[in-house]
Amino acid sequence: MSCLPVPSLPPSAQPLTGYDPYSIVLHSVLAKEILEIRETLEGLAEVLVSDAHFAANYLEQLQSFDYVIQHAEECASLMNRIADGEDSREAIGHVRLGAVQDRLRRALGG
Repeated sequence: MSCLPVPSLPPSAQPLTGYDPYSIVLHSVLAKEILEIRETLEGLAEVLVSDAHFAANYLEQLQSFDYVIQHAEECASLMNRIADGEDSREAIGHVRLGAVQDRLRRALGG
């Protein structure tokens, strides 16, 4: 009987033993919380953009709002996909922000 070598995961990505009955609910609730943060940031950005002086002088900072809003959206979508039962590695593949996807893949050892 032969055994195939199984690549070991980095310590930060070792699967946990046992079953957490609250994991699915927690992922869903956290996704909703992140979306609420995103909505708050969008509202704040809209207020700041409506001020012509601020918008003219702080365009680069306003673009950071857009990135943070997109980042929150991607994180919430990822959490929802995992809560819906999608494999974590597959779910990460749907993240549209390349830098975020890369960090998530590295965190899982690949």
